[in-house]
Amino acid sequence: MSLFITSLNSGSNGNCYYIGNDREAILVDAGLTCRETEKRMRRLDLSMSKVKAIFISHEHGDHIKGLPVIANKFQLPVYITSRTLIGCADLKRQYVESFTPYEPVQIGALSITAFPKFHDAADPHSFIVQSNGITVGIFTDIGKSCEHLVKHFSQCDAAFLEANYDEEMLDKGRYPIFLKNRIRGGHGHLSNRQALELFTTHRPPAMTHLLLAHLSKDNNDPLIAKQLFEAHAGETNIIVASRYEETPVYHISREKAMQKRMSRVVQMGLF
Repeated sequence: MSLFITSLNSGSNGNCYYIGNDREAILVDAGLTCRETEKRMRRLDLSMSKVKAIFISHEHGDHIKGLPVIANKFQLPVYITSRTLIGCADLKRQYVESFTPYEPVQIGALSITAFPKFHDAADPHSFIVQSNGITVGIFTDIGKSCEHLVKHFSQCDAAFLEANYDEEMLDKGRYPIFLKNRIRGGHGHLSNRQALELFTTHRPPAMTHLLLAHLSKDNNDPLIAKQLFEAHAGETNIIVASRYEETPVYHISREKAMQKRMSRVVQMGLF
């Protein structure tokens, strides 16, 4: 069995990620309007009928803008912590389900596990989605790396990883100093360099796809980020998740992951 993943949008103007198998899927965050979410999924030949739940990372508007309408229209359970829920006043309580860090939630054959992250929100979390030996991580809006991020990233066959800003572009850019300090202050966002360090140091042998996510419109350049990571990517496919459109759907298979593991073993001279 495989997992299918796509970024429907990634950036400060809206975030929404689709992860699913042949039977069911989830959305992580719902930062696009319901109409735009449906339109982009149709272009990818994805059906909302397969979406069985929404998981919310935190309460900032670019992650919940479309949440009340999507949940209501499709009567979807929304997995969200009680502290994050305070920032989602328009969400009908009949759709609310809670999750607990490190305790998997089962949605059909999908197992979703949350863990805390550093970000300036009430109760922010990252997620990994697992099914039949495949693991996909969703790691965005992270102020700094930590042992929890390292542990979960090192398990992934594919991941959405924040590469929000180029440090020089941020430093020389037009943002006021208080906003620059918020972004780089440990509870804001990961820079290209910080994300690259995580990737090069803790990338698992089986990682087939890395989607660079939540790039800043003003303080990053997709080409700079892509080239930086491709120089260290090896056999991992590097994709920039756009803030303007959906990515293609990527097929993350157990067979490809096993081939990557075996290739890595051979390269290391252990076989």
